[in-house]
Amino acid sequence: MVENKTLLQKIEDKTAVIGVVGLGYVGLPLAVEKAKAGYRVIGFDVQQKRVDMVNQGINYIGDVVDEELVQIVREGRLSATTDYDYIKDVDAVAICVPTPLDKYQQPNTSYVEGSARSIAKRLHKGMLVVLESTTYPGTTEEVVQPILEETGLKVGKDFFLAYSPERVDPGNKVYNTKNTPKVVGGVTPECTKVAAALYRAVLEGEVHEVSSPRVAEMEKILENTFRHINIALANEMAILCNRMGIDIWEVIDAAKTKPYGFMAFYPGPGLGGHCIPIDPFYLTWKAREYKYHTRLIELAGEINNYMPEFVVERSMKILNRYGKALNGAKVLILGVAYKKDIDDLRDSPVLDIIQLMEKNGANLKINEPHVPTFTLNGKEYKSEELTPELVEQADLVLITTDHSVYDYQMIADKAKVIFDTRNALKDVKEIRADYEKL
Repeated sequence: MVENKTLLQKIEDKTAVIGVVGLGYVGLPLAVEKAKAGYRVIGFDVQQKRVDMVNQGINYIGDVVDEELVQIVREGRLSATTDYDYIKDVDAVAICVPTPLDKYQQPNTSYVEGSARSIAKRLHKGMLVVLESTTYPGTTEEVVQPILEETGLKVGKDFFLAYSPERVDPGNKVYNTKNTPKVVGGVTPECTKVAAALYRAVLEGEVHEVSSPRVAEMEKILENTFRHINIALANEMAILCNRMGIDIWEVIDAAKTKPYGFMAFYPGPGLGGHCIPIDPFYLTWKAREYKYHTRLIELAGEINNYMPEFVVERSMKILNRYGKALNGAKVLILGVAYKKDIDDLRDSPVLDIIQLMEKNGANLKINEPHVPTFTLNGKEYKSEELTPELVEQADLVLITTDHSVYDYQMIADKAKVIFDTRNALKDVKEIRADYEKL
């Protein structure tokens, strides 16, 4: 067995040096929390721009507090580098890299594999490696472990290996990296013990130990599949309610008065972000190995993926009432981020809506208060200043992200026609425009 007293002691007395591979939405907040807890932290990233910003104390992630980043960098507790040779100096390292789907909806684990190889070149006895990237059950033991053991070192004997899924919800005002409960599953019981000790020394939330990495990996997939399927149900109900002339938002408000047996999920223009639209399909892919087809997940995916098209179809019908075609119509899109009050455009359904609108000849104006410019299929888009004149000029105002900074009363007063896919105007007392909700 690995002699773990040295590493456990280092964790306890805060002398352990911690590495974090990948300084994105998961990695940077985790690195900051570990540094705030008193550890010396080294962040690794292939993007020089990110590394330079961290070393200058410049924040680029919404869930990180600017002042905290400046302080821990100034005190020398956090630094960043593109030189992976420094991994040899760390006692524990977390892998927080992307795990996207390829064009065939299959998991792309190349970033995880690349990180594991970079660590393997510098792996040393007594080291802890934790995978945090969301992935399919079996990745830690089937992909990461063999790469690390190519060194001749053996898990549970020479080093520790565990999986602990990230639980990042960008923009959440209550739960963040520090206070969200953590799940940890090691390849061996000692691996679990050491990994859990590190998280308990850093985080305020409960650290829940499970029997294996596969359980922890499946737990993460279950979390996001639960949301994926229930959002699909809300979206399908919204489509049906529209045909029946029923307000789906009022239906949900009524249903959630029940104190048990119901959890409110809401419809929208589609799914976005790195997790919910992607993670369930890791399981769909893996299930084929066991000759099983995850029909419910795939059907939910079909419904959610249809929503951008449904929004455009509804927009066409709304404009038709005024004798206007979408071709040539002035459409103002409010919000491109995949959820309110963040600057994250990853897999945003609004990007699909933009492409479908332009394919059908719409004359688009776009406002995204958190992203001044963005590029889509090689074309650059600029966020227009949201003025009463801009709203008045639009044939259709399409609300696709319900940002808090929007003056919804002004929009309700000045717009001719509004199609609200987020129920953003629910608290507006008087709406002069022709107003439709999803």
